[in-house]
Amino acid sequence: KGKEENTLKIKALRAALPYTLPICVAFLFLGMSYGFLMRSQGFSFLYPMLMSLFIFAGSMEFVTANLLLLPTFQPLHAFLLALMVNARHLFYGLSMLDKYKNTGWKKFYLIFGMCDESFTVNCTVTPPDDVDRGWFMFFVNLLNQIYWVFAATAGALLGYVIHFDTTGIEFVMTALFVVMFLNQWEESKDHLPALVGLICSAICLLIFGSSNFIVPSMIFIIVAFTAERRFSKKPEVAAK
Repeated sequence: KGKEENTLKIKALRAALPYTLPICVAFLFLGMSYGFLMRSQGFSFLYPMLMSLFIFAGSMEFVTANLLLLPTFQPLHAFLLALMVNARHLFYGLSMLDKYKNTGWKKFYLIFGMCDESFTVNCTVTPPDDVDRGWFMFFVNLLNQIYWVFAATAGALLGYVIHFDTTGIEFVMTALFVVMFLNQWEESKDHLPALVGLICSAICLLIFGSSNFIVPSMIFIIVAFTAERRFSKKPEVAAK
Protein backbone atom coordinates (compact mmCIF):
# COMPACT_ATOMS: atom_id res chain seq x y z
CA LYS A 1 0.00 0.00 0.00
CA GLY A 2 2.85 2.36 0.82
CA LYS A 3 4.46 1.77 -2.58
CA GLU A 4 1.16 2.44 -4.35
CA GLU A 5 0.76 5.70 -2.43
CA ASN A 6 4.29 6.79 -3.35
CA THR A 7 3.63 5.91 -6.99
CA LEU A 8 0.50 8.07 -6.97
CA LYS A 9 2.44 10.98 -5.50
CA ILE A 10 5.26 10.69 -8.04
CA LYS A 11 2.82 10.54 -10.96
CA ALA A 12 0.94 13.56 -9.63
CA LEU A 13 4.19 15.51 -9.13
CA ARG A 14 5.37 14.73 -12.66
CA ALA A 15 2.00 15.74 -14.08
CA ALA A 16 1.87 19.00 -12.10
CA LEU A 17 5.45 20.16 -12.69
CA PRO A 18 5.17 21.22 -16.38
CA TYR A 19 2.14 23.41 -15.63
CA THR A 20 3.98 25.27 -12.87
CA LEU A 21 7.26 25.99 -14.66
CA PRO A 22 5.98 29.14 -16.44
CA ILE A 23 4.65 30.31 -13.07
CA CYS A 24 8.10 29.67 -11.59
CA VAL A 25 9.66 32.15 -14.03
CA ALA A 26 7.12 34.85 -13.13
CA PHE A 27 7.42 34.16 -9.40
CA LEU A 28 11.21 34.44 -9.52
CA PHE A 29 10.95 38.02 -10.78
CA LEU A 30 8.06 39.09 -8.54
CA GLY A 31 9.33 37.27 -5.45
CA MET A 32 12.84 38.65 -5.73
CA SER A 33 11.40 42.15 -6.19
CA TYR A 34 9.46 41.65 -2.98
CA GLY A 35 12.56 40.39 -1.18
CA PHE A 36 14.61 43.37 -2.36
CA LEU A 37 11.83 45.72 -1.25
CA MET A 38 11.67 44.24 2.25
CA ARG A 39 15.43 44.35 2.64
CA SER A 40 15.61 47.95 1.37
CA GLN A 41 13.16 48.95 4.11
CA GLY A 42 15.40 47.46 6.78
CA PHE A 43 13.78 44.06 7.35
CA SER A 44 15.75 40.88 7.88
CA PHE A 45 15.50 38.13 5.25
CA LEU A 46 13.45 36.18 7.80
CA TYR A 47 10.51 38.54 7.29
CA PRO A 48 9.90 37.85 3.57
CA MET A 49 10.71 34.17 4.07
CA LEU A 50 8.20 33.68 6.91
CA MET A 51 5.58 35.96 5.36
CA SER A 52 5.81 33.95 2.13
CA LEU A 53 5.32 30.77 4.12
CA PHE A 54 2.41 31.87 6.28
CA ILE A 55 0.69 34.67 4.33
CA PHE A 56 1.40 33.50 0.78
CA ALA A 57 -0.56 36.29 -0.88
CA GLY A 58 1.78 38.29 -3.09
CA SER A 59 -0.19 41.53 -3.27
CA MET A 60 -0.93 41.46 0.47
CA GLU A 61 2.71 40.78 1.27
CA PHE A 62 3.71 43.96 -0.57
CA VAL A 63 1.03 45.86 1.36
CA THR A 64 2.13 44.31 4.67
CA ALA A 65 5.59 45.79 4.20
CA ASN A 66 4.01 49.24 4.47
CA LEU A 67 1.71 48.22 7.33
CA LEU A 68 4.71 47.13 9.40
CA LEU A 69 6.27 50.57 8.99
CA LEU A 70 3.26 52.49 10.30
CA PRO A 71 3.92 54.33 13.61
CA THR A 72 0.91 52.59 15.21
CA PHE A 73 -0.57 49.21 14.37
CA GLN A 74 -4.23 49.34 13.34
CA PRO A 75 -5.60 45.77 13.38
CA LEU A 76 -9.05 46.69 12.02
CA HIS A 77 -7.50 48.61 9.13
CA ALA A 78 -5.15 45.70 8.39
CA PHE A 79 -8.03 43.20 8.49
CA LEU A 80 -10.27 45.23 6.17
CA LEU A 81 -7.39 45.91 3.80
CA ALA A 82 -6.49 42.21 3.64
CA LEU A 83 -10.15 41.35 3.01
CA MET A 84 -10.45 43.88 0.21
CA VAL A 85 -7.15 43.00 -1.46
CA ASN A 86 -7.92 39.28 -1.46
CA ALA A 87 -11.71 39.38 -1.77
CA ARG A 88 -11.46 37.62 -5.13
CA HIS A 89 -10.46 34.43 -3.30
CA LEU A 90 -13.98 34.20 -1.91
CA PHE A 91 -15.22 33.59 -5.44
CA TYR A 92 -12.29 31.30 -6.21
CA GLY A 93 -13.19 29.17 -3.22
CA LEU A 94 -16.86 28.87 -4.18
CA SER A 95 -15.95 27.66 -7.66
CA MET A 96 -13.58 25.00 -6.24
CA LEU A 97 -16.00 23.39 -3.76
CA ASP A 98 -16.73 20.41 -6.01
CA LYS A 99 -13.10 19.92 -7.04
CA TYR A 100 -11.94 19.83 -3.41
CA LYS A 101 -14.39 17.09 -2.42
CA ASN A 102 -12.90 13.77 -1.28
CA THR A 103 -9.36 15.13 -1.06
CA GLY A 104 -8.99 14.29 2.66
CA TRP A 105 -6.50 16.24 4.74
CA LYS A 106 -5.07 17.81 1.57
CA LYS A 107 -8.14 20.05 1.43
CA PHE A 108 -6.75 22.26 4.21
CA TYR A 109 -3.57 23.02 2.29
CA LEU A 110 -5.47 23.36 -0.99
CA ILE A 111 -7.57 26.10 0.63
CA PHE A 112 -4.59 27.86 2.22
CA GLY A 113 -2.28 27.65 -0.79
CA MET A 114 -4.73 28.69 -3.50
CA CYS A 115 -3.08 31.67 -5.18
CA ASP A 116 -4.29 33.11 -8.49
CA GLU A 117 -1.92 30.98 -10.54
CA SER A 118 -2.68 27.72 -8.70
CA PHE A 119 -6.40 28.41 -9.05
CA THR A 120 -6.02 28.87 -12.80
CA VAL A 121 -4.19 25.55 -13.23
CA ASN A 122 -6.38 23.52 -10.88
CA CYS A 123 -9.58 24.99 -12.29
CA THR A 124 -8.78 24.48 -15.97
CA VAL A 125 -6.50 21.43 -16.15
CA THR A 126 -7.88 17.90 -16.00
CA PRO A 127 -5.10 15.51 -14.93
CA PRO A 128 -4.67 12.18 -16.78
CA ASP A 129 -6.86 9.27 -15.73
CA ASP A 130 -4.00 7.51 -13.92
CA VAL A 131 -3.14 10.62 -11.85
CA ASP A 132 -4.87 11.27 -8.54
CA ARG A 133 -6.69 14.62 -8.80
CA GLY A 134 -6.19 15.52 -5.14
CA TRP A 135 -2.44 14.95 -5.23
CA PHE A 136 -2.19 16.77 -8.57
CA MET A 137 -3.80 19.91 -7.13
CA PHE A 138 -1.73 19.56 -3.95
CA PHE A 139 1.55 19.56 -5.86
CA VAL A 140 0.47 22.49 -8.04
CA ASN A 141 -0.06 24.51 -4.85
CA LEU A 142 3.09 23.25 -3.18
CA LEU A 143 5.40 23.85 -6.13
CA ASN A 144 4.08 27.37 -6.64
CA GLN A 145 4.59 28.21 -2.98
CA ILE A 146 8.11 26.78 -3.04
CA TYR A 147 8.91 29.02 -6.02
CA TRP A 148 7.55 32.07 -4.21
CA VAL A 149 9.27 31.41 -0.88
CA PHE A 150 12.58 30.70 -2.61
CA ALA A 151 12.40 33.84 -4.75
CA ALA A 152 11.39 36.14 -1.87
CA THR A 153 14.14 34.76 0.37
CA ALA A 154 16.75 34.92 -2.39
CA GLY A 155 15.82 38.52 -3.17
CA ALA A 156 16.19 39.52 0.48
CA LEU A 157 19.55 37.73 0.80
CA LEU A 158 20.85 39.39 -2.35
CA GLY A 159 19.72 42.68 -0.85
CA TYR A 160 22.51 42.33 1.73
CA VAL A 161 25.22 42.42 -0.94
CA ILE A 162 23.57 44.25 -3.86
CA HIS A 163 22.54 47.82 -3.21
CA PHE A 164 20.59 49.98 -5.64
CA ASP A 165 17.81 52.53 -5.59
CA THR A 166 14.59 50.55 -5.05
CA THR A 167 12.31 53.55 -5.49
CA GLY A 168 9.25 52.39 -7.39
CA ILE A 169 9.95 48.66 -7.09
CA GLU A 170 6.64 48.20 -5.27
CA PHE A 171 4.97 49.21 -8.56
CA VAL A 172 5.67 45.67 -9.80
CA MET A 173 2.37 44.48 -8.25
CA THR A 174 0.47 47.37 -9.82
CA ALA A 175 1.97 46.43 -13.18
CA LEU A 176 0.96 42.81 -12.62
CA PHE A 177 -2.66 43.73 -11.92
CA VAL A 178 -2.75 46.05 -14.95
CA VAL A 179 -1.57 43.19 -17.17
CA MET A 180 -4.18 40.85 -15.61
CA PHE A 181 -6.88 43.47 -16.18
CA LEU A 182 -5.92 43.93 -19.84
CA ASN A 183 -5.82 40.16 -20.34
CA GLN A 184 -9.31 39.75 -18.85
CA TRP A 185 -10.55 42.67 -20.96
CA GLU A 186 -9.33 40.99 -24.15
CA GLU A 187 -10.73 37.56 -23.26
CA SER A 188 -14.15 38.74 -22.05
CA LYS A 189 -16.90 39.95 -24.38
CA ASP A 190 -18.82 41.65 -21.57
CA HIS A 191 -16.85 44.72 -20.42
CA LEU A 192 -19.57 46.03 -18.07
CA PRO A 193 -18.00 44.59 -14.85
CA ALA A 194 -14.62 46.13 -15.68
CA LEU A 195 -16.18 49.50 -16.50
CA VAL A 196 -18.23 49.46 -13.28
CA GLY A 197 -15.07 48.77 -11.30
CA LEU A 198 -13.14 51.55 -13.00
CA ILE A 199 -15.90 54.14 -12.66
CA CYS A 200 -16.67 53.30 -9.02
CA SER A 201 -12.98 53.38 -8.10
CA ALA A 202 -12.43 56.70 -9.90
CA ILE A 203 -15.41 58.32 -8.14
CA CYS A 204 -14.28 57.10 -4.71
CA LEU A 205 -10.70 58.19 -5.43
CA LEU A 206 -11.90 61.74 -6.11
CA ILE A 207 -14.14 61.79 -3.03
CA PHE A 208 -12.05 59.98 -0.41
CA GLY A 209 -8.49 60.44 -1.67
CA SER A 210 -5.80 57.90 -2.51
CA SER A 211 -5.33 56.74 1.10
CA ASN A 212 -8.97 55.89 1.88
CA PHE A 213 -10.72 55.00 -1.36
CA ILE A 214 -10.27 51.19 -1.42
CA VAL A 215 -12.98 50.15 1.07
CA PRO A 216 -15.61 52.67 -0.17
CA SER A 217 -14.94 51.69 -3.79
CA MET A 218 -15.40 47.98 -2.99
CA ILE A 219 -18.70 48.74 -1.23
CA PHE A 220 -19.76 50.94 -4.15
CA ILE A 221 -18.93 48.15 -6.64
CA ILE A 222 -20.93 45.56 -4.66
CA VAL A 223 -23.94 47.89 -4.46
CA ALA A 224 -23.69 48.62 -8.20
CA PHE A 225 -23.56 44.94 -9.14
CA THR A 226 -26.44 44.10 -6.78
CA ALA A 227 -28.59 46.87 -8.27
CA GLU A 228 -27.70 45.82 -11.82
CA ARG A 229 -28.61 42.21 -11.10
CA ARG A 230 -32.00 43.13 -9.66
CA PHE A 231 -32.70 45.49 -12.54
CA SER A 232 -31.83 42.84 -15.13
CA LYS A 233 -34.25 40.36 -13.50
CA LYS A 234 -37.25 42.69 -13.63
CA PRO A 235 -38.06 42.17 -17.34
CA GLU A 236 -38.01 38.38 -16.81
CA VAL A 237 -40.46 38.66 -13.91
CA ALA A 238 -42.72 40.99 -15.91
CA ALA A 239 -42.68 38.61 -18.87
CA LYS A 240 -43.94 35.78 -16.70
